[in-house]
Amino acid sequence: MALIRWEPFREIDTLQKEMNRLFDTLAPTSIGNGEKTGLSFIPAAELTETPEAVNLKLEIPGMEANDLNIEVTADSITVNGERKSETKTEEGGMTRTEFRYGKFHRQIPLPVRIDNSKASADYKDGILHITLPKAEEEKNKVVKVSINTPSGQ
Repeated sequence: MALIRWEPFREIDTLQKEMNRLFDTLAPTSIGNGEKTGLSFIPAAELTETPEAVNLKLEIPGMEANDLNIEVTADSITVNGERKSETKTEEGGMTRTEFRYGKFHRQIPLPVRIDNSKASADYKDGILHITLPKAEEEKNKVVKVSINTPSGQ
C-alpha cells in the first residue's frame, strides 16, 4: 500500500473552486419575464419617508435617462433598464477597449399607499431620485387602537 501525502492547502483550493462554481450557478440569470441576462446588476437603493411623500434614491452610474423604465403602482415601484457602456482608448500603438453591459430589474414594495399619478423623477450624475407623494387617505389616516384586557378583571 502506497502512502499519499495530504496537502491541506490543495484541499482548500479545491473547495474554493467548487464554492465559486456553486455561486456562479446560483447568481440571478433572468429578469421577471424569463429573459436570460447573465449576471444581473442590482442598483443600490435608499428609501426615506416624510409626512408628505416617499422618496427613493437609486445609484445607477453610467446610464442615460432614456435607458431607464419606471413603473409605479399604489403600493410598489419597479425600475428596470439596460446598461451599455464602452470606452476605447488608443495609446502608443495599442487599442484598449472596456465595456459594461447588463440589464437590471428592481421592484421595491412601498411602506404606504401613494398617489402614483403624481410621481416624479430626476436623474443626475448617476443618481435617480424618485418622489412618490402619499395618497390623501394615507396622509389623513387616523387609526383607533383598542386595548385588550384579560377577561375577569
